[in-house]
Amino acid sequence: MEWLLEIALVVLLAATLFHALRLERALGVLKRDRAALQDLVNGFNSSTQAAEQGIARLRAAADGAGRHIARQTETAQGLKDDLQFLAERGERLADRLEQLVRAGRSLVQAPEPAGYEAAEPEADPAPATPAGAELPRARSQAERDLLKALRMAR
Repeated sequence: MEWLLEIALVVLLAATLFHALRLERALGVLKRDRAALQDLVNGFNSSTQAAEQGIARLRAAADGAGRHIARQTETAQGLKDDLQFLAERGERLADRLEQLVRAGRSLVQAPEPAGYEAAEPEADPAPATPAGAELPRARSQAERDLLKALRMAR
């Protein structure tokens, strides 16, 4: 019976030795993989640091661009207000000019009173006729150009 116990003990020692050898190989693989894992962790850390620095630079660039856009927006708002004022002023001037043109046109086309011609002394008729003939046509062309410009402006 002692022999049986000793044989059982030898079998158990052999199994323990077998498992110890397997564990030693596994630990050797872990040691080799540990170096690779350490390299992987170091690479990951350096990539993380580079990404953080890139994010900081990107954030700074975005802040600078935001401030630049804000300044341009303020400038554009001022220019918009100025242009709006000038457009309104131009409209008022165009309306006033149109009224003056219409008033001038009615004065040119209005017949003169009969007594007015007779009371005035006769001037040299030769120079007055060509100047009078050219003046309404020149005014008419100028009026047409002005009205055309006013229509295009609206």
